Amino acid sequence: MKLSHLKQITQYLQKFQKISAIHRVNDTIVKVVFDKRDAIFFNMTRSNSTMFKCEEYPRSKVYNAPFDVILAKRFNRSNILDVSLLHGDKIVRFKTSIASAYKEEISYLQFEFTGKYTNVIILDENNVVLEALRHVDLFSSFREVRVGQKLLDVPPAPFVAKEYPLESVEDFLYEVYAKEQKSKLENLKKQKIAFLQKRLKKLEKLYAKLDSQESLKEEAKRYEHYGNLVLSNVQNIQPYAQKLLLQDYDGSSVEVALQKALPTPFMMSDFFFTKSKKAKQRAKHLHIEEESLRSKIEHIKRFIYTVAHAKDTAKIEMLFPKQVQSKKVKVNDSIELFWVEGYKVQLGKNERGNVELLKSARAKDIWLHMRDRPSCHVIITTDKQSLPENIIRSAARLCVDFTTTSQDRYLVDYTPRREVTIQSGANVLYNKYKTIEIDTRE
Repeated sequence: MKLSHLKQITQYLQKFQKISAIHRVNDTIVKVVFDKRDAIFFNMTRSNSTMFKCEEYPRSKVYNAPFDVILAKRFNRSNILDVSLLHGDKIVRFKTSIASAYKEEISYLQFEFTGKYTNVIILDENNVVLEALRHVDLFSSFREVRVGQKLLDVPPAPFVAKEYPLESVEDFLYEVYAKEQKSKLENLKKQKIAFLQKRLKKLEKLYAKLDSQESLKEEAKRYEHYGNLVLSNVQNIQPYAQKLLLQDYDGSSVEVALQKALPTPFMMSDFFFTKSKKAKQRAKHLHIEEESLRSKIEHIKRFIYTVAHAKDTAKIEMLFPKQVQSKKVKVNDSIELFWVEGYKVQLGKNERGNVELLKSARAKDIWLHMRDRPSCHVIITTDKQSLPENIIRSAARLCVDFTTTSQDRYLVDYTPRREVTIQSGANVLYNKYKTIEIDTRE
């Protein structure tokens, strides 16, 4: 950010008296609520740090790192004693206090908009580092940022910054968010849609390669016939032969190739009978494979539509949670996983996924389904008696988005899983439910 803008924003911040709440909403963005109502977001991305305001920014997860613990302990419900630019540089410094039973505890919170070394640093009254968003060692910079060490000042800038007056700081903060989101949203959409289209192309290729039921039945008959011919030509077959010249029942000769050498004619006939049996099984269960691939293709198409119509990057970040690398975690390809402000939300991609969700959900988990129409099932994992409405609304919107692409108003029912009775497959009965309206035209 420009130094001139930071000066004017700092003057704007001086009107606030309290930090009511403070926490990270993603890896690099800190939300600060002033005087219970004014939320300002500090985006501390290296080389692209900004401050902005917006109507809503979903929390991607709940952070419990040492930095977040001390951030909450020192600054939640704290009084603001002073807000200033440290030495007139790009460092917004809050001096705060929390009155305890014993004494007043003074803390400093520094948001450093210094390009490569952009950081959030928590200090005690003696300027000793308590925690930081990024720890910096002496190999990276002359100015070490390490817990327990006194923090050195940043050298003054060797130039005089130009002035860029703002008509309204508040309007400017909203504009920063709007501009950044528009650019980031377009790039993110292109990236994620390209990724999903690759998955879609792969699934469509697999679907196109599926054998027809007729061809599989013909294949089964052919291999069964070869197996019978081998048994009727036992006396003419040499052990380990890989090409067999067999006499057919009408007197004609049939040449059959074996994929591997086998010691006896009876093992050769078993080889063909086994292939015939497998072809019959594939023909019998082909409709299941077809339905599975069709449902996955439809799910990806709805996924692409949902990404294309996302109105902010927070929605896309929620749709693509970071993968947890673990060999022990088995991925279920019939269930889609999302994280909404730290809550685990699962969605069935098809009937199999819906059934598995119903079976694995716990009694207190919240189940969601669209009213009076077939839809995917959604489960919010929770042990709590009540959930914030925005979590339920986000999960309900996912339920609608992954069921239909029609723009309209829809009703989504939700209730604890214990109130849902499975009838057959994914067909259920439920009672004691509540309903939320989702308008996709907004």
